[in-house]
Amino acid sequence: MYEPSLDKQGSQVTEKSVDAALVESGGTISTPESLAYAPGAPMKNMPRVWLKMDLLALPIVVLMYSIYILDKSNVGNARIAGLQETLQMSDTQFSLALTTTFIAQLFMPIMCNYFTMIVGPRWVLPTMVSLGGTAVALQGVVKNVPGFIAIRIFLGLAEGGILAGVNLYLASFYPRRKLQFRISILWSGVSLALLFSGLLAAALLRLDGVGHRPGWEWIFIVEGVFTAVFGLGSFLCLPNSPGTAWFLTKEERVYIMEVLHRDGLLAKADKQENKFLHEVRKAFAQPHVIMLTLAAFFVDFTATSLAYFLPSIVEGLGYKGKEGQLRVVPPFAVSIVVSIATAIIADRYAVRGATMIILATMSTIGFAIFLASSDDKVRYGSLFLSVPGAFGGIVPLSTWLANNVAPMARCSVALGVIVTITNFSSTLAVWMFGPISAPPKYTAATITLLVFQIGMLGCAVGTQIYLLAENRRKARLREAAMRDRQERDEEEKEKGANDSIWFTYVM
Repeated sequence: MYEPSLDKQGSQVTEKSVDAALVESGGTISTPESLAYAPGAPMKNMPRVWLKMDLLALPIVVLMYSIYILDKSNVGNARIAGLQETLQMSDTQFSLALTTTFIAQLFMPIMCNYFTMIVGPRWVLPTMVSLGGTAVALQGVVKNVPGFIAIRIFLGLAEGGILAGVNLYLASFYPRRKLQFRISILWSGVSLALLFSGLLAAALLRLDGVGHRPGWEWIFIVEGVFTAVFGLGSFLCLPNSPGTAWFLTKEERVYIMEVLHRDGLLAKADKQENKFLHEVRKAFAQPHVIMLTLAAFFVDFTATSLAYFLPSIVEGLGYKGKEGQLRVVPPFAVSIVVSIATAIIADRYAVRGATMIILATMSTIGFAIFLASSDDKVRYGSLFLSVPGAFGGIVPLSTWLANNVAPMARCSVALGVIVTITNFSSTLAVWMFGPISAPPKYTAATITLLVFQIGMLGCAVGTQIYLLAENRRKARLREAAMRDRQERDEEEKEKGANDSIWFTYVM
Protein backbone atom coordinates (compact mmCIF):
# COMPACT_ATOMS: atom_id res chain seq x y z
CA MET A 1 0.00 0.00 0.00
CA TYR A 2 1.01 3.65 -0.23
CA GLU A 3 2.91 5.52 2.40
CA PRO A 4 1.34 8.94 3.00
CA SER A 5 3.27 11.97 1.86
CA LEU A 6 3.85 15.50 3.07
CA ASP A 7 2.27 18.56 1.57
CA LYS A 8 4.51 21.57 0.93
CA GLN A 9 4.36 22.60 4.58
CA GLY A 10 4.16 19.05 5.98
CA SER A 11 0.84 19.96 7.56
CA GLN A 12 -2.07 17.82 8.64
CA VAL A 13 -5.40 18.01 6.89
CA THR A 14 -7.78 20.50 8.52
CA GLU A 15 -11.31 21.70 7.97
CA LYS A 16 -9.88 24.81 6.33
CA SER A 17 -7.81 22.69 3.94
CA VAL A 18 -10.92 20.70 3.00
CA ASP A 19 -12.80 23.87 2.14
CA ALA A 20 -9.86 25.13 0.11
CA ALA A 21 -9.60 21.77 -1.60
CA LEU A 22 -13.23 21.83 -2.64
CA VAL A 23 -12.84 25.30 -4.12
CA GLU A 24 -9.72 24.29 -6.05
CA SER A 25 -11.05 20.95 -7.27
CA GLY A 26 -14.61 22.01 -7.95
CA GLY A 27 -15.77 19.05 -5.89
CA THR A 28 -14.55 16.54 -8.44
CA ILE A 29 -12.52 13.42 -7.77
CA SER A 30 -9.03 14.96 -7.86
CA THR A 31 -7.50 16.48 -4.76
CA PRO A 32 -5.05 19.38 -4.49
CA GLU A 33 -1.77 19.26 -2.63
CA SER A 34 -3.35 21.08 0.32
CA LEU A 35 -4.92 17.73 1.19
CA ALA A 36 -1.67 15.82 1.60
CA TYR A 37 -0.86 14.29 4.94
CA ALA A 38 2.08 13.83 7.24
CA PRO A 39 3.79 10.44 7.34
CA GLY A 40 2.60 8.21 10.12
CA ALA A 41 -0.01 10.72 11.29
CA PRO A 42 -2.65 9.15 13.55
CA MET A 43 -6.05 8.81 11.99
CA LYS A 44 -9.24 8.46 13.97
CA ASN A 45 -11.36 5.50 12.94
CA MET A 46 -14.88 6.50 11.92
CA PRO A 47 -16.76 3.39 10.74
CA ARG A 48 -20.06 5.32 10.70
CA VAL A 49 -18.78 7.24 7.69
CA TRP A 50 -18.87 4.11 5.52
CA LEU A 51 -22.31 3.22 6.87
CA LYS A 52 -23.54 6.66 5.84
CA MET A 53 -22.04 6.19 2.39
CA ASP A 54 -23.65 2.77 2.11
CA LEU A 55 -27.08 4.04 3.14
CA LEU A 56 -27.21 7.40 1.35
CA ALA A 57 -24.87 7.34 -1.67
CA LEU A 58 -24.52 3.69 -2.67
CA PRO A 59 -28.29 3.03 -3.08
CA ILE A 60 -28.60 5.86 -5.60
CA VAL A 61 -25.85 4.41 -7.77
CA VAL A 62 -27.16 0.85 -7.38
CA LEU A 63 -30.68 1.91 -8.38
CA MET A 64 -29.28 3.94 -11.26
CA TYR A 65 -27.43 0.97 -12.76
CA SER A 66 -30.14 -1.55 -11.90
CA ILE A 67 -32.69 0.53 -13.77
CA TYR A 68 -30.28 0.72 -16.70
CA ILE A 69 -30.02 -3.08 -16.73
CA LEU A 70 -33.79 -3.36 -16.46
CA ASP A 71 -34.04 -1.11 -19.50
CA LYS A 72 -31.60 -3.35 -21.38
CA SER A 73 -33.27 -6.63 -20.50
CA ASN A 74 -36.94 -5.69 -20.86
CA VAL A 75 -36.68 -6.10 -24.62
CA GLY A 76 -36.24 -9.85 -24.00
CA ASN A 77 -39.46 -9.91 -21.97
CA ALA A 78 -41.25 -7.84 -24.62
CA ARG A 79 -40.04 -10.25 -27.27
CA ILE A 80 -41.79 -13.30 -25.82
CA ALA A 81 -44.83 -11.11 -25.05
CA GLY A 82 -45.50 -10.37 -28.72
CA LEU A 83 -43.12 -7.57 -29.79
CA GLN A 84 -41.95 -9.34 -32.94
CA GLU A 85 -45.43 -10.44 -33.98
CA THR A 86 -46.92 -6.96 -33.59
CA LEU A 87 -44.13 -5.21 -35.50
CA GLN A 88 -43.75 -8.13 -37.94
CA MET A 89 -40.09 -8.33 -36.98
CA SER A 90 -37.93 -11.32 -37.93
CA ASP A 91 -35.31 -12.87 -35.65
CA THR A 92 -32.60 -11.28 -37.78
CA GLN A 93 -34.21 -7.83 -37.49
CA PHE A 94 -34.53 -8.28 -33.72
CA SER A 95 -30.83 -9.10 -33.41
CA LEU A 96 -30.03 -6.16 -35.70
CA ALA A 97 -31.96 -3.82 -33.41
CA LEU A 98 -29.94 -5.02 -30.41
CA THR A 99 -26.70 -4.81 -32.38
CA THR A 100 -27.25 -1.15 -33.30
CA THR A 101 -27.71 -0.37 -29.61
CA PHE A 102 -24.33 -1.81 -28.70
CA ILE A 103 -22.58 -0.23 -31.68
CA ALA A 104 -23.90 3.14 -30.54
CA GLN A 105 -22.51 2.43 -27.06
CA LEU A 106 -19.00 1.50 -28.20
CA PHE A 107 -17.28 4.85 -27.83
CA MET A 108 -19.38 6.35 -25.06
CA PRO A 109 -17.66 4.94 -21.92
CA ILE A 110 -14.26 6.64 -22.30
CA MET A 111 -15.89 9.87 -23.46
CA CYS A 112 -18.34 9.91 -20.56
CA ASN A 113 -15.59 9.18 -18.02
CA TYR A 114 -13.60 12.08 -19.46
CA PHE A 115 -16.54 14.44 -18.96
CA THR A 116 -17.05 12.96 -15.49
CA MET A 117 -13.48 13.90 -14.60
CA ILE A 118 -14.18 17.48 -15.73
CA VAL A 119 -17.72 18.33 -14.58
CA GLY A 120 -18.36 15.63 -12.01
CA PRO A 121 -20.58 12.52 -11.89
CA ARG A 122 -23.57 14.37 -10.44
CA TRP A 123 -24.24 15.94 -13.83
CA VAL A 124 -23.14 13.18 -16.18
CA LEU A 125 -24.80 10.09 -14.65
CA PRO A 126 -28.33 11.48 -14.07
CA THR A 127 -28.34 13.00 -17.56
CA MET A 128 -27.61 9.62 -19.14
CA VAL A 129 -30.28 7.91 -17.02
CA SER A 130 -32.97 10.48 -17.86
CA LEU A 131 -32.26 10.40 -21.60
CA GLY A 132 -32.14 6.60 -21.55
CA GLY A 133 -35.51 6.40 -19.80
CA THR A 134 -37.02 8.62 -22.45
CA ALA A 135 -35.73 6.31 -25.17
CA VAL A 136 -37.09 3.24 -23.39
CA ALA A 137 -40.56 4.77 -23.14
CA LEU A 138 -40.51 5.68 -26.84
CA GLN A 139 -40.03 2.00 -27.70
CA GLY A 140 -43.57 1.48 -26.48
CA VAL A 141 -45.08 3.83 -29.05
CA VAL A 142 -43.26 2.85 -32.25
CA LYS A 143 -45.29 1.14 -34.96
CA ASN A 144 -42.64 -0.26 -37.30
CA VAL A 145 -39.20 -1.90 -37.35
CA PRO A 146 -37.19 1.12 -38.66
CA GLY A 147 -38.61 3.31 -35.89
CA PHE A 148 -37.75 0.68 -33.28
CA ILE A 149 -34.16 0.42 -34.55
CA ALA A 150 -33.76 4.23 -34.56
CA ILE A 151 -34.85 4.45 -30.92
CA ARG A 152 -32.49 1.61 -29.97
CA ILE A 153 -29.60 3.64 -31.44
CA PHE A 154 -30.60 6.67 -29.34
CA LEU A 155 -30.85 4.40 -26.29
CA GLY A 156 -27.30 3.18 -26.86
CA LEU A 157 -25.96 6.73 -27.13
CA ALA A 158 -27.87 7.87 -24.05
CA GLU A 159 -26.93 5.04 -21.68
CA GLY A 160 -23.61 3.84 -23.14
CA GLY A 161 -21.43 5.37 -20.42
CA ILE A 162 -23.41 4.39 -17.33
CA LEU A 163 -21.49 1.24 -16.40
CA ALA A 164 -18.06 2.89 -16.70
CA GLY A 165 -19.40 5.92 -14.85
CA VAL A 166 -20.77 4.06 -11.84
CA ASN A 167 -17.63 1.93 -11.55
CA LEU A 168 -15.47 5.07 -11.58
CA TYR A 169 -17.82 6.69 -9.07
CA LEU A 170 -17.53 3.84 -6.57
CA ALA A 171 -13.77 3.53 -7.10
CA SER A 172 -13.38 7.19 -6.12
CA PHE A 173 -15.57 6.90 -2.99
CA TYR A 174 -14.28 3.73 -1.28
CA PRO A 175 -10.79 2.48 -0.28
CA ARG A 176 -9.47 -0.45 -2.27
CA ARG A 177 -10.08 -3.06 0.42
CA LYS A 178 -13.70 -1.95 0.86
CA LEU A 179 -14.61 -1.78 -2.82
CA GLN A 180 -15.59 -5.29 -3.89
CA PHE A 181 -18.43 -5.59 -1.38
CA ARG A 182 -19.92 -2.36 -2.74
CA ILE A 183 -19.51 -3.49 -6.34
CA SER A 184 -21.13 -6.77 -5.36
CA ILE A 185 -24.10 -4.76 -4.05
CA LEU A 186 -24.15 -2.96 -7.40
CA TRP A 187 -24.19 -6.22 -9.36
CA SER A 188 -26.60 -7.82 -6.93
CA GLY A 189 -28.86 -4.95 -7.87
CA VAL A 190 -28.35 -6.01 -11.47
CA SER A 191 -29.36 -9.58 -10.66
CA LEU A 192 -32.31 -8.23 -8.69
CA ALA A 193 -33.29 -6.08 -11.66
CA LEU A 194 -33.16 -9.10 -13.97
CA LEU A 195 -35.09 -11.08 -11.39
CA PHE A 196 -37.60 -8.26 -11.03
CA SER A 197 -37.77 -7.88 -14.81
CA GLY A 198 -39.60 -11.17 -15.15
CA LEU A 199 -41.96 -10.39 -12.28
CA LEU A 200 -42.63 -6.86 -13.52
CA ALA A 201 -43.17 -8.05 -17.08
CA ALA A 202 -45.67 -10.64 -15.85
CA ALA A 203 -47.52 -7.91 -13.93
CA LEU A 204 -47.47 -5.35 -16.75
CA LEU A 205 -48.78 -7.90 -19.23
CA ARG A 206 -52.06 -7.64 -17.33
CA LEU A 207 -52.41 -4.18 -18.90
CA ASP A 208 -52.77 -5.89 -22.28
CA GLY A 209 -55.54 -4.07 -24.13
CA VAL A 210 -55.59 -1.01 -21.87
CA GLY A 211 -55.61 2.07 -24.08
CA HIS A 212 -55.77 -0.29 -27.06
CA ARG A 213 -52.13 -1.17 -26.47
CA PRO A 214 -50.61 -4.67 -26.25
CA GLY A 215 -48.94 -5.67 -23.00
CA TRP A 216 -45.39 -5.46 -24.36
CA GLU A 217 -45.84 -1.73 -25.07
CA TRP A 218 -46.75 -1.12 -21.43
CA ILE A 219 -43.53 -2.86 -20.37
CA PHE A 220 -41.52 -0.18 -22.20
CA ILE A 221 -43.74 2.78 -21.31
CA VAL A 222 -44.00 2.17 -17.56
CA GLU A 223 -40.34 1.25 -17.07
CA GLY A 224 -39.13 4.11 -19.30
CA VAL A 225 -41.15 6.80 -17.54
CA PHE A 226 -39.95 5.59 -14.14
CA THR A 227 -36.33 5.65 -15.33
CA ALA A 228 -36.59 9.20 -16.66
CA VAL A 229 -38.18 10.47 -13.43
CA PHE A 230 -35.56 8.71 -11.30
CA GLY A 231 -32.78 10.27 -13.38
CA LEU A 232 -34.17 13.76 -12.79
CA GLY A 233 -34.43 13.08 -9.07
CA SER A 234 -30.80 11.94 -8.96
CA PHE A 235 -29.66 15.45 -9.84
CA LEU A 236 -30.84 16.56 -6.41
CA CYS A 237 -29.32 13.91 -4.16
CA LEU A 238 -26.29 12.30 -5.88
CA PRO A 239 -23.04 13.55 -4.22
CA ASN A 240 -20.43 14.79 -6.65
CA SER A 241 -17.52 13.60 -4.49
CA PRO A 242 -16.82 12.46 -0.91
CA GLY A 243 -15.67 16.01 -0.14
CA THR A 244 -19.03 17.48 -1.11
CA ALA A 245 -21.36 14.77 0.21
CA TRP A 246 -24.32 16.59 1.77
CA PHE A 247 -24.88 13.92 4.41
CA LEU A 248 -21.34 14.04 5.87
CA THR A 249 -20.13 16.42 8.55
CA LYS A 250 -17.00 18.42 7.89
CA GLU A 251 -15.02 16.14 10.21
CA GLU A 252 -16.27 13.10 8.30
CA ARG A 253 -15.27 14.67 5.00
CA VAL A 254 -11.78 15.26 6.37
CA TYR A 255 -11.59 11.63 7.50
CA ILE A 256 -12.81 10.03 4.29
CA MET A 257 -10.55 12.18 2.09
CA GLU A 258 -7.58 11.30 4.29
CA VAL A 259 -8.37 7.59 4.01
CA LEU A 260 -8.68 7.84 0.23
CA HIS A 261 -5.46 9.80 -0.01
CA ARG A 262 -3.55 7.28 2.07
CA ASP A 263 -4.90 4.51 -0.14
CA GLY A 264 -3.60 6.34 -3.22
CA LEU A 265 -7.01 7.17 -4.65
CA LEU A 266 -6.74 10.97 -4.54
CA ALA A 267 -4.32 12.88 -6.66
CA LYS A 268 -2.16 15.83 -5.76
CA ALA A 269 -2.72 19.41 -6.86
CA ASP A 270 -2.34 18.81 -10.59
CA LYS A 271 -5.61 18.35 -12.44
CA GLN A 272 -5.85 14.75 -13.57
CA GLU A 273 -8.02 15.56 -16.56
CA ASN A 274 -5.01 17.44 -18.04
CA LYS A 275 -3.18 14.08 -18.16
CA PHE A 276 -6.09 12.15 -19.60
CA LEU A 277 -4.63 11.53 -23.07
CA HIS A 278 -1.30 10.50 -21.53
CA GLU A 279 -3.09 8.02 -19.28
CA VAL A 280 -4.97 6.57 -22.27
CA ARG A 281 -1.64 5.43 -23.69
CA LYS A 282 -0.41 4.18 -20.31
CA ALA A 283 -3.57 2.17 -19.68
CA PHE A 284 -3.21 0.25 -22.95
CA ALA A 285 0.36 -0.72 -22.00
CA GLN A 286 -0.56 -2.45 -18.71
CA PRO A 287 -0.38 -6.28 -19.01
CA HIS A 288 -2.96 -6.89 -16.29
CA VAL A 289 -5.34 -4.39 -17.91
CA ILE A 290 -5.01 -6.27 -21.20
CA MET A 291 -5.70 -9.65 -19.58
CA LEU A 292 -8.64 -8.37 -17.54
CA THR A 293 -10.05 -6.64 -20.61
CA LEU A 294 -9.98 -9.95 -22.48
CA ALA A 295 -11.63 -11.61 -19.48
CA ALA A 296 -14.26 -8.87 -19.51
CA PHE A 297 -15.02 -9.71 -23.14
CA PHE A 298 -15.66 -13.32 -22.20
CA VAL A 299 -17.72 -12.66 -19.09
CA ASP A 300 -19.82 -9.89 -20.61
CA PHE A 301 -20.57 -11.97 -23.70
CA THR A 302 -21.90 -14.61 -21.31
CA ALA A 303 -23.80 -12.19 -19.06
CA THR A 304 -25.38 -10.38 -22.01
CA SER A 305 -26.47 -13.65 -23.55
CA LEU A 306 -28.13 -14.69 -20.31
CA ALA A 307 -29.62 -11.26 -19.62
CA TYR A 308 -31.32 -11.06 -23.01
CA PHE A 309 -32.06 -14.68 -23.79
CA LEU A 310 -32.55 -16.49 -20.49
CA PRO A 311 -36.35 -16.11 -20.90
CA SER A 312 -36.03 -17.75 -24.33
CA ILE A 313 -33.71 -20.45 -22.96
CA VAL A 314 -36.18 -21.26 -20.18
CA GLU A 315 -39.04 -21.27 -22.66
CA GLY A 316 -37.08 -23.80 -24.75
CA LEU A 317 -36.96 -26.05 -21.68
CA GLY A 318 -40.73 -26.32 -21.74
CA TYR A 319 -41.75 -23.47 -19.41
CA LYS A 320 -44.20 -21.28 -21.32
CA GLY A 321 -45.93 -17.94 -20.71
CA LYS A 322 -46.03 -16.55 -17.19
CA GLU A 323 -44.45 -19.70 -15.77
CA GLY A 324 -41.49 -19.11 -18.05
CA GLN A 325 -41.20 -15.51 -16.84
CA LEU A 326 -41.21 -16.69 -13.22
CA ARG A 327 -38.73 -19.53 -13.83
CA VAL A 328 -36.14 -16.90 -14.81
CA VAL A 329 -36.19 -15.55 -11.25
CA PRO A 330 -34.45 -18.25 -9.11
CA PRO A 331 -31.06 -18.38 -10.93
CA PHE A 332 -30.71 -14.61 -10.60
CA ALA A 333 -31.71 -14.80 -6.93
CA VAL A 334 -28.91 -17.31 -6.29
CA SER A 335 -26.42 -15.07 -8.12
CA ILE A 336 -27.16 -12.26 -5.63
CA VAL A 337 -26.25 -14.48 -2.67
CA VAL A 338 -23.11 -15.83 -4.37
CA SER A 339 -21.94 -12.37 -5.43
CA ILE A 340 -22.26 -10.83 -1.96
CA ALA A 341 -20.76 -13.84 -0.16
CA THR A 342 -17.68 -13.97 -2.39
CA ALA A 343 -17.26 -10.18 -2.14
CA ILE A 344 -17.21 -10.26 1.67
CA ILE A 345 -14.50 -12.93 1.56
CA ALA A 346 -12.53 -11.08 -1.13
CA ASP A 347 -12.56 -7.78 0.79
CA ARG A 348 -11.69 -9.48 4.06
CA TYR A 349 -8.73 -11.45 2.70
CA ALA A 350 -7.85 -9.47 -0.49
CA VAL A 351 -8.43 -12.44 -2.79
CA ARG A 352 -10.00 -10.88 -5.89
CA GLY A 353 -8.30 -13.32 -8.24
CA ALA A 354 -9.21 -16.40 -6.25
CA THR A 355 -12.92 -15.52 -6.20
CA MET A 356 -12.83 -14.83 -9.93
CA ILE A 357 -11.23 -18.22 -10.56
CA ILE A 358 -13.84 -20.01 -8.42
CA LEU A 359 -16.75 -18.28 -10.16
CA ALA A 360 -15.32 -18.97 -13.62
CA THR A 361 -15.05 -22.64 -12.66
CA MET A 362 -18.70 -22.62 -11.52
CA SER A 363 -19.94 -21.20 -14.83
CA THR A 364 -17.73 -23.64 -16.78
CA ILE A 365 -19.32 -26.61 -15.00
CA GLY A 366 -22.80 -25.14 -15.52
CA PHE A 367 -22.46 -24.76 -19.28
CA ALA A 368 -20.81 -28.18 -19.57
CA ILE A 369 -23.85 -29.77 -17.88
CA PHE A 370 -26.27 -27.80 -20.07
CA LEU A 371 -24.42 -28.99 -23.17
CA ALA A 372 -24.06 -32.63 -22.14
CA SER A 373 -27.52 -33.30 -20.71
CA SER A 374 -30.74 -34.02 -22.61
CA ASP A 375 -32.92 -33.83 -19.50
CA ASP A 376 -34.68 -30.44 -19.36
CA LYS A 377 -34.83 -30.47 -15.57
CA VAL A 378 -31.09 -31.09 -15.31
CA ARG A 379 -30.41 -28.40 -17.88
CA TYR A 380 -32.58 -25.95 -15.94
CA GLY A 381 -30.65 -26.90 -12.79
CA SER A 382 -27.36 -26.12 -14.56
CA LEU A 383 -28.48 -22.49 -14.80
CA PHE A 384 -27.94 -22.25 -11.04
CA LEU A 385 -24.23 -22.65 -11.72
CA SER A 386 -23.83 -20.77 -15.00
CA VAL A 387 -25.88 -17.67 -14.09
CA PRO A 388 -24.26 -17.01 -10.65
CA GLY A 389 -20.84 -17.86 -12.05
CA ALA A 390 -21.14 -15.44 -14.95
CA PHE A 391 -22.81 -12.54 -13.16
CA GLY A 392 -20.75 -13.07 -10.00
CA GLY A 393 -17.53 -13.06 -12.02
CA ILE A 394 -18.12 -9.49 -13.16
CA VAL A 395 -17.77 -8.22 -9.58
CA PRO A 396 -14.19 -9.35 -8.77
CA LEU A 397 -13.11 -8.49 -12.31
CA SER A 398 -14.33 -4.87 -12.05
CA THR A 399 -12.94 -4.50 -8.53
CA TRP A 400 -9.60 -6.10 -9.38
CA LEU A 401 -9.11 -3.65 -12.22
CA ALA A 402 -10.20 -0.58 -10.23
CA ASN A 403 -7.96 -1.61 -7.31
CA ASN A 404 -4.85 -2.02 -9.45
CA VAL A 405 -4.89 0.91 -11.87
CA ALA A 406 -3.84 4.37 -10.69
CA PRO A 407 -3.95 7.37 -10.77
CA MET A 408 -7.66 8.03 -11.08
CA ALA A 409 -7.35 9.39 -14.63
CA ARG A 410 -5.72 6.14 -15.75
CA CYS A 411 -8.32 4.14 -13.81
CA SER A 412 -11.12 6.02 -15.57
CA VAL A 413 -9.55 5.14 -18.93
CA ALA A 414 -9.14 1.47 -18.01
CA LEU A 415 -12.73 1.21 -16.79
CA GLY A 416 -13.91 2.93 -19.96
CA VAL A 417 -11.87 0.58 -22.14
CA ILE A 418 -13.33 -2.47 -20.43
CA VAL A 419 -16.89 -1.23 -20.93
CA THR A 420 -16.14 -0.45 -24.59
CA ILE A 421 -14.85 -4.00 -25.08
CA THR A 422 -17.86 -5.45 -23.28
CA ASN A 423 -20.18 -3.41 -25.49
CA PHE A 424 -18.44 -4.99 -28.46
CA SER A 425 -18.89 -8.45 -26.97
CA SER A 426 -22.55 -7.66 -26.35
CA THR A 427 -22.90 -6.75 -30.02
CA LEU A 428 -21.78 -10.26 -30.94
CA ALA A 429 -23.74 -11.97 -28.16
CA VAL A 430 -27.14 -10.89 -29.43
CA TRP A 431 -26.64 -13.00 -32.57
CA MET A 432 -25.90 -16.25 -30.75
CA PHE A 433 -29.39 -17.29 -29.65
CA GLY A 434 -31.72 -17.66 -32.61
CA PRO A 435 -29.98 -16.44 -35.77
CA ILE A 436 -26.86 -18.62 -35.24
CA SER A 437 -27.87 -21.17 -32.61
CA ALA A 438 -31.35 -22.66 -32.82
CA PRO A 439 -33.61 -23.56 -29.89
CA PRO A 440 -34.22 -25.50 -27.79
CA LYS A 441 -30.67 -26.80 -27.14
CA TYR A 442 -28.80 -23.77 -28.48
CA THR A 443 -25.82 -26.07 -29.07
CA ALA A 444 -23.52 -23.63 -30.90
CA ALA A 445 -24.19 -20.90 -28.34
CA THR A 446 -23.57 -23.23 -25.41
CA ILE A 447 -20.26 -24.43 -26.85
CA THR A 448 -19.20 -20.82 -27.41
CA LEU A 449 -20.08 -19.83 -23.86
CA LEU A 450 -18.29 -22.88 -22.46
CA VAL A 451 -15.10 -21.96 -24.34
CA PHE A 452 -15.40 -18.39 -23.10
CA GLN A 453 -15.63 -19.56 -19.49
CA ILE A 454 -12.40 -21.47 -19.96
CA GLY A 455 -10.87 -18.33 -21.50
CA MET A 456 -11.99 -16.22 -18.53
CA LEU A 457 -10.46 -18.78 -16.17
CA GLY A 458 -7.16 -18.60 -18.05
CA CYS A 459 -7.12 -14.78 -17.94
CA ALA A 460 -7.77 -14.81 -14.19
CA VAL A 461 -4.94 -17.25 -13.54
CA GLY A 462 -2.60 -15.26 -15.81
CA THR A 463 -3.41 -11.98 -14.05
CA GLN A 464 -2.89 -13.59 -10.66
CA ILE A 465 0.55 -14.84 -11.66
CA TYR A 466 1.57 -11.49 -13.19
CA LEU A 467 0.47 -9.37 -10.20
CA LEU A 468 2.17 -11.73 -7.74
CA ALA A 469 5.42 -11.49 -9.71
CA GLU A 470 5.12 -7.69 -9.86
CA ASN A 471 4.59 -7.39 -6.11
CA ARG A 472 7.70 -9.48 -5.48
CA ARG A 473 9.72 -7.38 -7.94
CA LYS A 474 8.55 -4.14 -6.33
CA ALA A 475 9.36 -5.44 -2.86
CA ARG A 476 12.97 -6.02 -3.93
CA LEU A 477 13.19 -2.55 -5.49
CA ARG A 478 11.69 -0.91 -2.40
CA GLU A 479 14.34 -2.51 -0.23
CA ALA A 480 17.03 -1.13 -2.54
CA ALA A 481 15.38 2.30 -2.64
CA MET A 482 15.18 2.51 1.15
CA ARG A 483 18.96 2.26 1.21
CA ASP A 484 19.18 5.32 -1.01
CA ARG A 485 17.00 8.12 0.38
CA GLN A 486 17.45 10.32 -2.66
CA GLU A 487 16.15 7.57 -4.95
CA ARG A 488 13.24 7.08 -2.57
CA ASP A 489 12.36 10.78 -2.77
CA GLU A 490 12.41 10.71 -6.55
CA GLU A 491 10.12 7.69 -6.56
CA GLU A 492 7.72 9.43 -4.17
CA LYS A 493 6.93 11.94 -6.91
CA GLU A 494 5.40 9.20 -9.07
CA LYS A 495 3.90 6.99 -6.38
CA GLY A 496 0.37 7.86 -7.50
CA ALA A 497 0.78 5.51 -10.47
CA ASN A 498 0.32 1.76 -10.22
CA ASP A 499 3.65 1.13 -11.93
CA SER A 500 5.43 2.82 -9.02
CA ILE A 501 7.40 0.51 -6.73
CA TRP A 502 5.47 2.02 -3.78
CA PHE A 503 2.18 0.71 -5.19
CA THR A 504 1.31 -2.80 -4.00
CA TYR A 505 -1.19 -4.67 -6.15
CA VAL A 506 -4.26 -6.15 -4.48
CA MET A 507 -4.46 -9.86 -5.22
